[in-house]
Amino acid sequence: MKTTLHGRRTRPLVAVAATAGLVLVAACTSTDDGGSGKKTAAGGVELVKGGKLTTCTHLPYPPFQSEIDGKVQGFDVALIDLVAKDLGVEQDILDTPFENFKTGAFLNSGECDLAAAGMTITEERKKNVDFSAPYFNATQALLVDKKSGVRSLADLKAKKVKLGAQAQTTGEDYTKKQGFDPVSFESSDAVLNGLRTGQVGAVVIDYPVVQGWLKDKANAAAFRVAANINTGEQYGFTVKKGNTKLREAIDKALADAKADGTYKKLYEKWIGPYDESAASPAAS
Repeated sequence: MKTTLHGRRTRPLVAVAATAGLVLVAACTSTDDGGSGKKTAAGGVELVKGGKLTTCTHLPYPPFQSEIDGKVQGFDVALIDLVAKDLGVEQDILDTPFENFKTGAFLNSGECDLAAAGMTITEERKKNVDFSAPYFNATQALLVDKKSGVRSLADLKAKKVKLGAQAQTTGEDYTKKQGFDPVSFESSDAVLNGLRTGQVGAVVIDYPVVQGWLKDKANAAAFRVAANINTGEQYGFTVKKGNTKLREAIDKALADAKADGTYKKLYEKWIGPYDESAASPAAS
């Protein structure tokens, strides 16, 4: 059911890995916090809803988060499910506008405990939110219509092919720094649709997203990766500034998953062949 909060349309969505066992643990470990309306989970982590770890995201953004068979699934979702399990609660997902993640608005207003949206760690964003340890090294890709003849960003500029990117993303920021004026699309689905319908002849977006698109035979027949762009980006999950206990809980779950092989299994399921550098322990 859709609800309107603070003038923005949001959708509460259920994550996929909740089990009866987790529900039972949540009932045993989540307690009222002195009548303040907040709840306390394992490790003294305060949550905005009792028995729930509420995650803000922006759909769709496969393979990190998207609706599959009526449930929100993906790499980010699976990793945060590990955090929820450690806390003895279930993950609950709220679909919100992407600009929210740069400002931390829904974290500050108490709508969500954390944000997971394939978000790059930047110094500018750190002013508004606290990031977890990096969990994924992300590169950008230049995806072009095969008919365009484009083989590089320089070629794109020379041929005056219209470029697209997802609004409010580092991919869009990067293209602007390279002197382009990209067409901005609200979501990754809209970016792909813009390419399919000829609104643009090329797009710059995170490479894992492109990998997912090219699994579709029709997309693979029409488009190709003209260039991979290593911008030194790493993804992190965010919490409200000063929410040290939750940030540490996220970091612990990530470290444990990398140590016991769970991270590798999830990476191979959602991203593709495992790249060990994706588990880098420090932000670049």
